[in-house]
Amino acid sequence: MKIIEFLFPEICNLYGDPFNVRYLAQCVERTEEVKVIETALTEEPAFLKQDVDLVYLGSMSEKSQELVIKKLLPYKEIIEKQIEAGKLFLITGNAMEVFGDRIEGKKHKIEGLHITGLTARRDMMNRYNTLFMGTYQGETGDITVLGHKATFSFSYGENEEKAAFMSIKGCGINKESKFEGIRIKNFIGTYLIGPLLVINPDLTKDIMKKMNIAEPVLAFEEDAYQNFEIRKKEFERESTNYLQ
Repeated sequence: MKIIEFLFPEICNLYGDPFNVRYLAQCVERTEEVKVIETALTEEPAFLKQDVDLVYLGSMSEKSQELVIKKLLPYKEIIEKQIEAGKLFLITGNAMEVFGDRIEGKKHKIEGLHITGLTARRDMMNRYNTLFMGTYQGETGDITVLGHKATFSFSYGENEEKAAFMSIKGCGINKESKFEGIRIKNFIGTYLIGPLLVINPDLTKDIMKKMNIAEPVLAFEEDAYQNFEIRKKEFERESTNYLQ
């Protein structure tokens, strides 16, 4: 049986991010049993005490970021040890900032978990919406990844050697960067939002391989690849506006 833990779904559920977990579970169950653990903010994360195949944390409000940092801070050393041991984490949207050094606003700053080495700078008066097309180094070579961003903040710091994705179109962790997200062993953090796995079938299969599924089979696989090719052609058009 494969176990997926969805951390704090009652507050970390923006932009359709929970469908990453729902779709992944549908894919995994094509080949074996799967269990999804939805861990509430008032509960202790399951991955601390039992073998979990993937830990997921999705987008949240800025206020919720503070709650999540406070919740996870006592487990910082355990999280670091699990990352070093190769535990699979998928962190999307502004959830990535929780694992950084700090989140800096105009009036105050919030200390993060100090795991990724990145610092986020927040400007609540300016929202940045963009498309993204890039590459991800998968188990069998480079994979094209498509996605979307909607953020009030950017991150800064050294991620060139440990970026999750390399941008082809659209920015990385900030407007001046081509390096998107952070990847530390099997910890994958990205600003990309929404059902990332639903629209990226090859990325989903790579995640499944990291869950030790030798021959991944996707739910609605034919439709997934057809939709990906349609979206990819749209993203590749010269007329496509990446900054919205």
